[in-house]
Amino acid sequence: MLELIVRYVGDLKRLAEKIGFLAEELLGGYAIVRIRTELAPLLLSAKEILWTEVPSRVYTEVANGRRETCVTSLQARTPGLTGRGVLVAIIDSGIDYTHPDFRNEDGTTRIAALWDQTAINRNEERYSDVPPEGYLDGILYTRERINASLRGERTAEGESLVQEVDLSGHGTHVAGIAAGNGRASGGRYRGVAYESELLVVKLGGTQADPFPQTTNLMAAVDFCIRYAAEAGMPLSINLSFGNNAGAHDGRSLLETYLDAAALYGRTCICIGTGNNATLGWHMGGAISKGEQKEIELLLSVGPSESSIRMGLWLSALDTVSVSIVSPTGARRQLPVTMGNDTIAIKGYPAAEGFVLDFGTSVAEVFVGEGTPYRMLREIGINLRGQEGMVETGTWRILLEPVRVLDGIYDIWIVGGVQSTGTRFLQATPERTLTIPSTAGAAISVAAYDGRTNSITSFSGRGYPRGEGGDSRVKPDLAAPGVDIVSCAPGGGYTTKTGTSMATPFVTGSAALLMQWGIGEGRDSYLYGERLKAFLIRGAKALPGMTEYPNPYIGWGTVCAEDSLRLMEE
Repeated sequence: MLELIVRYVGDLKRLAEKIGFLAEELLGGYAIVRIRTELAPLLLSAKEILWTEVPSRVYTEVANGRRETCVTSLQARTPGLTGRGVLVAIIDSGIDYTHPDFRNEDGTTRIAALWDQTAINRNEERYSDVPPEGYLDGILYTRERINASLRGERTAEGESLVQEVDLSGHGTHVAGIAAGNGRASGGRYRGVAYESELLVVKLGGTQADPFPQTTNLMAAVDFCIRYAAEAGMPLSINLSFGNNAGAHDGRSLLETYLDAAALYGRTCICIGTGNNATLGWHMGGAISKGEQKEIELLLSVGPSESSIRMGLWLSALDTVSVSIVSPTGARRQLPVTMGNDTIAIKGYPAAEGFVLDFGTSVAEVFVGEGTPYRMLREIGINLRGQEGMVETGTWRILLEPVRVLDGIYDIWIVGGVQSTGTRFLQATPERTLTIPSTAGAAISVAAYDGRTNSITSFSGRGYPRGEGGDSRVKPDLAAPGVDIVSCAPGGGYTTKTGTSMATPFVTGSAALLMQWGIGEGRDSYLYGERLKAFLIRGAKALPGMTEYPNPYIGWGTVCAEDSLRLMEE
């Protein structure tokens, strides 16, 4: 079964009945389609389908925050801001729903609903083992069912009524920062919006491939926004997942879907920028116009790499000759006119590509052209071992200009990396934001070290306005992301580092401001871009940094108290 992200117009249900496929219809004219491979050409030729993209894996962003984000003073106000009346959505690896920090004083749950996309129907007699209406996977656990499980009620077979488990602890940690009430620590490790209601989605995955796909993430966002709208509650969404599969320009179907979804309901979407700045997974630059100088991209391949996927992005205005040279010196060149014969139809991967043989290794190359959504094209390169591992050593990707009008290029390692020695030797730490933190409507959150008031080396970086070919400022803000103590499965606490830990400080801060504005009737429009603007206006500078915005922390570090003061003026 093939899964595709679809942008469509018209009646998708009618088309699904006619061709024979399953679809999850999302907000804003987007959908997730599952179709038999042999039927895909019928879908792609349908007039209702504007464009499609193939989903890719997303990964978690893990590499004394309340005080640094100016939240403590807001919680101490009389009456304090606590997140009451706001939904905080945690879209992640799940949650330990039994943890005291996610329960009220009487032991009942603070979780309004929990959608486990990985769960399998067990035909539980008293409750429906079904996904939310309109979606295809998993089980939706209601508040009633979670409370019954917390009381110790079990199925007829003696199993828990709620089978969801947070195996990595990532989602539990993130939820604790954004909204934990600190009951297990006497309030010491209380989170930001500690009286908010929680809406949790455990992202899908399989036993063979535990990493969820972008389609799982899109469906989760869709569910949360629809749920909040039906409940009539403002919603602050936390996403701490990302990848490098795209142009990082905000124009993939995932990114534009998030922009469209953010316009529904009273919604705020916060996304971590990833931890890729120093991994060596990005290289970018410019091919000089009017010169014939060959550009050499050096890729070091470490041991134990069975495959390495890369995406090379060029302007659709440029024509270049591309060659790949193995560590032993074998050189293979792609035809200059490669884009004409392998153009993707409505985004579906080209049926034919190029396989370049290097003996023990091969390079599988697929080439796209400019699309209706961007004036860029991708050359996808997958290095893999013929029968074992990719040949170790330095591989060279050579770009020779043929006709250059723009010249900007970027290449990212997308996935498949096992060794720390696998990296570009002349890596560029800028433009290392992971997708979808590149979405325009999102609040993109970098990490800084709140203990030393300094930037971190790992946090994904962007460009200030007008530089690097990107007119938007990303990241927007930064929050503490080093050695953050928060909830761990089993009822205790643990310490984690990464932009995953920074993002929920902003998610929780947004919930506090939404309580003040929407919940308490002071500003019914305090969501989306308006809310982002106040968070940015209240941002603080870091010592020694004078230029704002900048690629490290955007407009500064979040300070919810200063943002509120500006709104009260």
